[in-house]
Amino acid sequence: MTRRIIDHEGLERADVAALRRTRTPDDLPFGLAKISHVVLKVADLERSVTFYTEVLGFRVSDAYPESMMPGRMVFLRLGNGDHHGLALVGGAEGPADHSELHHVAFEVETLDEVFRARAHLRRHGVALGFEGRRRAGQQIAIEFSDPDGHNLEICWGIDRIPPGAEPRPAAEWREAASLEEALRDAPPGQEPRLADASLLQD
Repeated sequence: MTRRIIDHEGLERADVAALRRTRTPDDLPFGLAKISHVVLKVADLERSVTFYTEVLGFRVSDAYPESMMPGRMVFLRLGNGDHHGLALVGGAEGPADHSELHHVAFEVETLDEVFRARAHLRRHGVALGFEGRRRAGQQIAIEFSDPDGHNLEICWGIDRIPPGAEPRPAAEWREAASLEEALRDAPPGQEPRLADASLLQD
């Protein structure tokens, strides 16, 4: 099928019009604020890091060895202060075949929203693949998959890196295997507090 610049007939098709009429419920218990970061699988990690830094202007924040992430991993930031907006994972078999996206993360404005999102997803039968705090970036997050198996994340509290500053050293990372553990064992400078303590699980 040849794509047109604007397919006016296609825009009026019933299936497309039905998609356009999809509305968001007004009573969701959280509000996604922005896409936090995207992680891509790449075939040649050094080549990709060179492209994203020297061609596009990203800055390297952190890197993982093979022992921490198969294929190694590099975290890249822009000038907005976030620890990373993009990360690259090596080990792709070759050129992208449109299955190279690792996950997309969405940031919320409050920690309570992460807890409410956890409960909301569970009510809808969505299994969590992870909850707690990972390493680089130190955001508190829940991870899950969409119906097609794409990995998604909702997070709060990603480290901010002011211009000219260095990222948090690994010695300050605090991994956590639950949202509750992430509250109890925070890294220096992160103050995770819930406004609504009823969101805690036993």
